Amino acid sequence: MQGQVALVTGAAGGIGEAVVKELAGRGAAVAALDRDACRLQETAGKLAAEGLAVTAFPTDVTDGERVEETVVRVEERLGPVDLLVNAAGVLRLGEVVSYRDEDWRTTFDVNVGGVFHLSRAVVGRMVRRSRGAVVTVASNAAVTPRAGMAAYAASKAAATMFTKSLGLEVARFGVRCNVVAPGSTDTPMLRSMWADESGARLTLAGDPENFRVGIPTGRISLPTDIAAAVAFLLSEEAAQITLHVLTVDGGASLGA
Repeated sequence: MQGQVALVTGAAGGIGEAVVKELAGRGAAVAALDRDACRLQETAGKLAAEGLAVTAFPTDVTDGERVEETVVRVEERLGPVDLLVNAAGVLRLGEVVSYRDEDWRTTFDVNVGGVFHLSRAVVGRMVRRSRGAVVTVASNAAVTPRAGMAAYAASKAAATMFTKSLGLEVARFGVRCNVVAPGSTDTPMLRSMWADESGARLTLAGDPENFRVGIPTGRISLPTDIAAAVAFLLSEEAAQITLHVLTVDGGASLGA
């Protein structure tokens, strides 16, 4: 990826941070976006100290105008964006019958609206240049029902189908759009779902009362596992792959 410019959202931590490090380690100049400006600056500074070309651009992906302004600044500073990774996401747990309107809106504003705003701004430019690759980080919950996660699952399903439909529209312009669907990954988001130190064990074992199988491989994914899958789909090795969902969950969704 030497000489390419990548834009990654949700870059301040978790999967997004791992993707930034992976792409920068492969030679890309990375524009790191996140709404948590302080944490983003810390992350970018840490990676820059390791000799990686990472630049922080604090941005709220739910604000379409702000996103457009940020993409302009990224291209003015780093050059044309070749690679886009939509990794920003939020999780608001709760059963549907008691779910708050605010949590529903926030879930869709970030998980779907953010993907739309970034894709519209970046892919429009890729089309004019007849090149580019996009990966949206969704979830295996997009195809496997999860109790207490209806809003999250629905938003990830929407983001998945949006990315596939976008890919169909722009394939003739040399732009590829794919999805990586992680399962349980060792991030702050996953740990927020654990009540105590037994959380990891229960995640591996599954939860029959909630119709949730465990993880056949016997381990929870690391952010680096997801980042490697993202990097593959962005790379020239995947030049003939588009509209594809690559699930990285250790078999937790049983191949769904």
